[in-house]
Amino acid sequence: MVESLLECRAVTKSFGKLVALNHVDLTVNEGDMLGLIGPNGSGKTTLINCISGFYKPTSGSITFMGKNIVKSKPYSICKTGIARTFQVPRPFLRLTVLENVMVSAGGDRDFALKCIERVGLSEIKDVQAKNLTFHQLRLMEIARGLASKPKLLLLDEVMSGLNPVEIEESIKLLEEFRETGMTILWVEHVMRAIMKAADRIAVLQEGKKIAEGKPKEIANDEKVIAAYLGERYTL
Repeated sequence: MVESLLECRAVTKSFGKLVALNHVDLTVNEGDMLGLIGPNGSGKTTLINCISGFYKPTSGSITFMGKNIVKSKPYSICKTGIARTFQVPRPFLRLTVLENVMVSAGGDRDFALKCIERVGLSEIKDVQAKNLTFHQLRLMEIARGLASKPKLLLLDEVMSGLNPVEIEESIKLLEEFRETGMTILWVEHVMRAIMKAADRIAVLQEGKKIAEGKPKEIANDEKVIAAYLGERYTL
């Protein structure tokens, strides 16, 4: 039986009169590669921030491995087994790739090296973060996430700003993650990437979940086409 790692139930987040999330239900099962899409301002990153403890929901519940984490701090949630990346990478610029990843690995150099190898950055492990390309920074962010040995990895637009070749390389990397059974909740705007790599996709619009299903179902969903895709997406 497939077990759910994460359960979001009626999650609502308001900023004054602005309702960024409106009773959102979402389940992430063990081994899922669940994509999260929607227009800008639809609440995707807000939901990631609520799950990772950077925001506290106004109402609703978030349980991880059966434990309510709504009141937990980000560092506590990370220790529980949830790691995340950010839309804008947040490296220690004067540290090398290896040193950055070692911070997340609790100083374990050997494991940090394995994470770096997994994302293809071994050849530049001794380069300072300030000298990396944007794509390399994205990959290092993923390596830092892996280094905390998460049960659930939250990816926030890891392909934003990448060129077509870099996007294809990133798709292959995420497909490798999927094949190993890693559980990932992935926010993305690059449709060809998420349609190809995700097992299921959930769609937010104006803070509400309007659809969820397999990529082919989402690509042909009239509500999703009207709200976000603009036209029927060909897989």
